[in-house]
Amino acid sequence: MLLAHAITLTKARSYVAALADRSSTAEASSAYEHALIELDWIHGDDVPAQDTLGLTTDHDILILDAITTILQLAQYGVDALGIELVLAALYDAHDLDAA
Repeated sequence: MLLAHAITLTKARSYVAALADRSSTAEASSAYEHALIELDWIHGDDVPAQDTLGLTTDHDILILDAITTILQLAQYGVDALGIELVLAALYDAHDLDAA
């Protein structure tokens, strides 16, 4: 994994983890964790640590940042289907969180 790929993956994982930590219900938190597991799975569990310190508490900004960084993973050869599955899990979690 290239350094730029690792940095992008770290950001994506951090945003999703922050969403899980700051979700409104246990079900939404679990759903965000599922999205995080999907993200880790497409990388063969060879993933860098998360860093949620200093991230915004605004859910709208976090979700947009998460989507953007997950989409950027395609630049590093991540399978498009894998990305779509992660995004689907993320959207489901966000829907649960917004309800």
